[in-house]
Amino acid sequence: MSLSIGIIGLPNVGKSTLFNALTDANALIANYPFATIEPNTGIVPIPDARLPKLAKIYKTDKIVPATVEFVDIAGLVAGASKGEGLGNQFLSHIRATSAICHVVRAFEDSNVTRAGLPAGRQGSSEPKNDIDIINTELVLADLQTVNNRLPKLQKEAKSNSKLTPQLKILEQIKQNLDDNKPLFASSELLANSYQLEQLQLLTAKPVIYVFNVDEKTLTDEAKKQALTDLVAPAKAVFICAKLENELRGLDENDSQELLESYGQTESGLVQLIHAAYDTLGLQSFLTAGEKEVRAWTVKKDATAPEAAGVIHTDFERGFIAAQVVSYPDLISAGSLVAARAAGKVRSEGKAYLMQPGDVVEFRFNV
Repeated sequence: MSLSIGIIGLPNVGKSTLFNALTDANALIANYPFATIEPNTGIVPIPDARLPKLAKIYKTDKIVPATVEFVDIAGLVAGASKGEGLGNQFLSHIRATSAICHVVRAFEDSNVTRAGLPAGRQGSSEPKNDIDIINTELVLADLQTVNNRLPKLQKEAKSNSKLTPQLKILEQIKQNLDDNKPLFASSELLANSYQLEQLQLLTAKPVIYVFNVDEKTLTDEAKKQALTDLVAPAKAVFICAKLENELRGLDENDSQELLESYGQTESGLVQLIHAAYDTLGLQSFLTAGEKEVRAWTVKKDATAPEAAGVIHTDFERGFIAAQVVSYPDLISAGSLVAARAAGKVRSEGKAYLMQPGDVVEFRFNV
């Protein structure tokens, strides 16, 4: 399945710097608003230490990791829902993504200006204010969508009582937005997935907050906890864009050494991907053979046939069974033959729910 994350935030919070570091791209970085106009897109392989080990067992050189698409979207400003800045162009790019990565400035730097603030505050950090600006614009954009749909649904419900439940839900959504509350904060409203998918509401998208911090804040647990509390229950990730940029081009050993010098064990990319998988309820399973070793992304509650369908729709349609061995058992056995001899390979049917680390061979008939 496709995983696409839109990187949003106010101008000059470090979106493009972060995008370049995550994707090893070269998006324009500039100290002025709207340096990014058209969205930059990068496909990033998801680091997975299991794949090289499987490749050795199956004696293959071809490794295909799962991927995530990052989209660097132009900076949003107050009034975007009414066309300010890049307005509707910005908002339309968000609708196409699976989740939102909201980059928030949490560093002080007088050399990096913030739009719309007086001279004495242009280098400041005001996370709560910045978050509120973005959320308000997304809420206002959603209100426009709901207000356009509501009169039509009210009229249709008068002649078709089956639409009354939909109308009630839409009225609840409108009330939530009228109270300036993003929908991602309401688990009850998010449960109405059909209605939300039809409307493509922006605040219904899962959000991960990425605080762009300086090197000192990376190890300041009290400050990080305060920022985490600010956006709870949403996920918070702390990334120093400057550090991530320094990691580009380093080999694995040098990269790990640099991370450890900053008190970190994982790069920002890995942290963000973990947060995205958790927020979206995703997991990965593996396929392995002499031709290739590959990781695939599925929902956590995916059945074996649904997982097979990620590889090819014919696999799901003609699903017979899944031959499954857990990754630790396969590595411990040293080969699939040895794992099978030890009774570690199972045959699972259509009701089987995929588990993290499953190494699978699907059997099907079309």
